[in-house]
Formats: sequence, structure tokens, C-alpha cells
Amino acid sequence: MPQPAPTGRLAAAGRIAHLLAGELVQPVAPSVTAFVAQLVGGAQPLGVIFYGSILRASDPDGILDFYVIVERLEDWGSRPLAREANRLLPPNVEYHEIPVDGRIIRAKVAILSIAQFRRMTGRASLDTTVWARFCQPVRLVWVRGPEAADAILACIVRAVAQAGRWAAALGPASGTADDFWLALFSHTYAAELRVENGRRPRTLLEGHEQRYRTLLPDIWLADGLPFERSGDVLAPRLTPGLRRRMREGWWLRGRLGRVLNIGRLAKGAFTFEGGARYIAWKIQRHSGIVLPLGPFSERHPLICLPYLLWKLRQAGFFRRRG
Repeated sequence: MPQPAPTGRLAAAGRIAHLLAGELVQPVAPSVTAFVAQLVGGAQPLGVIFYGSILRASDPDGILDFYVIVERLEDWGSRPLAREANRLLPPNVEYHEIPVDGRIIRAKVAILSIAQFRRMTGRASLDTTVWARFCQPVRLVWVRGPEAADAILACIVRAVAQAGRWAAALGPASGTADDFWLALFSHTYAAELRVENGRRPRTLLEGHEQRYRTLLPDIWLADGLPFERSGDVLAPRLTPGLRRRMREGWWLRGRLGRVLNIGRLAKGAFTFEGGARYIAWKIQRHSGIVLPLGPFSERHPLICLPYLLWKLRQAGFFRRRG
């Protein structure tokens, strides 16, 4: 099959941008909007993006997931040490509890500068963390203005393009769009050392199958990647050399992804704002035990882990679990 003409590539790119822009502006629950308004407060980030399992399947008692995109890391009220850590190994993650309409809304909030967002959704990035999340449906629940919205949309388009390109290399020689996306998500979960059951990649597609089936051929068209189609079956025509180079490139990303995630866990001992409250809430939710926290343990939950375990033992947590 000959390479698509430039006009076909431009049309495919336009369809991708139109689909993703439409997703970004879909409404969310009023409680989510109210939470984000309080979270932002007097700060002026470029935008706040809502993503993750709560967006896919609403759970009022779950943890919401957000990315705050800022023009400069200094625009978000983090401690200087945390900002420097975020500069070296993004993103930083914070935990927030905010009362909304008489109940507590809980969320994990990651912080990225727009320059980091661009870099981590680009082809040269060896880190799969960001583009693997933003190839999934997301909502832009707070935005500074049209220029900020355009900058964020451009990064999300890049993330989707990255995902589709890697799906072609990591998926089967031919298969349905679902087969390619499942192969991709299986690889990205493995690269991040995430503890998930075997069904987890499929849950990312459930309810959004048509979205992913529409996107994949357009991604390949826009990328200039030749493919054949027979009904629902797609067959990307990667040269043996390109497929080999991409799989070698993925091997490097997979190994580096594990190192980066271990590094982020270590960094979180010093930068995970509100992390102890997050741990205490999880323990209380699953066991009913209230874990008292002091100021230092609230700021440094991993450093104080032995102390927290001792407090749990005193409260009978391990006897109940035994």
C-alpha cells in the first residue's frame, strides 16, 4: 500500500485533534469542578486535567487523579526542595483532602510544567509515564485561557500519536485495533512496575472501544505509517529494520521505566505532600483503624514508616489481618 498523500495525513491529524478537543470539554460532576476550584485557589496554572479510574468509572469514595500543568514550577506553591526534585525527576505528586458539599473529596495531584509536558509526550522521551496516561480519555476541568488550552491539547495529541506508533511496533503483525491497544497497555504497565491483574489493560478500553478503534488508523495515517485494512483487521507495514529498532527502543524504555519509578518512590519520601494522610485514609478505609499523625510523619511518611507500622501494631491491625 503506498504511503498516504500529505492531504490525507493532514485530514487524519485534524480528525484526531477534533476528537481529543471534544473529549477535553466534556462535562464532569459538579463536585469535581468545585474541588478543583478550591485546589487552584489563588494560583494560576495553565490548566488542570482530570484522568484515571474515577473518570472511567465513578466511585464517590475513591481517589481522584489530576495533573496540574503550570507555566513554571514556581507557579505552584511547593517547597523549594520539592520544586528542585520535580525539575530533576517529574512529576511530583501531592495528596489533597477538600470538603465539598458536606463530604471530603480526596485526590492525588501531579505537577508538571508545560515544558516537561511537551518533552514527556515527545518521540525522544524514554519515559512512558506521561504519554501512556494521556493517550486515554481525559478532561480539562480548569484552564487559564484559549492559549493554555491549545498548548495542553497539543501535548495530548502528541501523547496519542506516541501511543499509536508504539502500538504498531508492539502489537501483532495483524489484528483488530483492540489487539494493538491491549498489547500497548500491557507493555506500559510492565514498564511502570505497576501491580495490576491481567484484566487491567482491557478495563482501559471498556466503554471506549469505538474511540480507540477510530483513533488508531488515523494515528497511523497522520504518522505516514503504511498499513492495510480488511474489515476490522489492521496490518501495519513496518519494515523489518524499523520494527527491530522500535522493539530495541522499547526494551530500553522498559528497563529505564522501572528505574525511574523506583526513583520516584524514593523521591516521594521527601516530596509526597500529604502522603501520610493518604496512607492513613487507606488504612482506615480498609480496616477501620484511625492512625494518628504528627507533623513530621505527615510530611515524611516513608521515612516514618517503621513508626507508623509500630502504631498499627499497637492498634491491633496485624492481629486483625492474621
